Amino acid sequence: MADRILEGRVAVVTGASRGIGRAAALALAAAGAHVIAVARTQGALEELDDAIRTAGSSATLVPLDVTDSDGIDRLGAAIDARWKRLDILVGNAGILGALMPIGHITPKVWGQVMDVNVTANWRLIRSLDPLLRLSDAGRAIFVSSGAANKCTAYWGPYSVSKAALEALVRTYAAETTSTAIRAMLLNPGPLRTAMRRSAMPGEDPETLKTPDDLAPHFVRLASPTWTETGKIFDFPTDRLLTPQAPQ
Repeated sequence: MADRILEGRVAVVTGASRGIGRAAALALAAAGAHVIAVARTQGALEELDDAIRTAGSSATLVPLDVTDSDGIDRLGAAIDARWKRLDILVGNAGILGALMPIGHITPKVWGQVMDVNVTANWRLIRSLDPLLRLSDAGRAIFVSSGAANKCTAYWGPYSVSKAALEALVRTYAAETTSTAIRAMLLNPGPLRTAMRRSAMPGEDPETLKTPDDLAPHFVRLASPTWTETGKIFDFPTDRLLTPQAPQ
């Protein structure tokens, strides 16, 4: 059995039905956490639940679109009623949007990317911060991307949204330094996921690492012994990056 360093802890994972979110949920559960798995697809959530139970852990399934702001508030209320705290938040749900020149992006596509990648994570913080403060070691981990800094042509909405997410999380980290909360960003780099296939259809997926390779790092960042905050864990280089303040 894996080292259950998160035994008894309660974790929310968004985008938990596939890819990085599914791997993170399984790893957190294997480490002993009770996972509150949030995703849009009921069937995929049930498959995740089966895998978690097979591994000897437990989950609560929440079929929810993260752009449902009222639903996120209801989630916070339900966690408060049942557990009276939250120990771990993994903000993973994200979308790529359209790859095209910025001037060709429609307001609908722009709005969708910002709603999922930025606003939903702000709503999660807004709803769940009071519960993280009730934990003896609240941990908030948000999945970013190297696109936040690369600003590659035609990746406008996605790059902008990830840059905004990084500013959001770094601000939250600065506001919680005197608490037991530690807020981190995680850059997974290129992984073998459906989003990566959509963005790079000609790429050989066998050359890429998998979400399962990344998953143990969610456990490490979620551990009560983790002390860093407001930084980026860069999986491709296995390094902690400290964003530079303007001179």
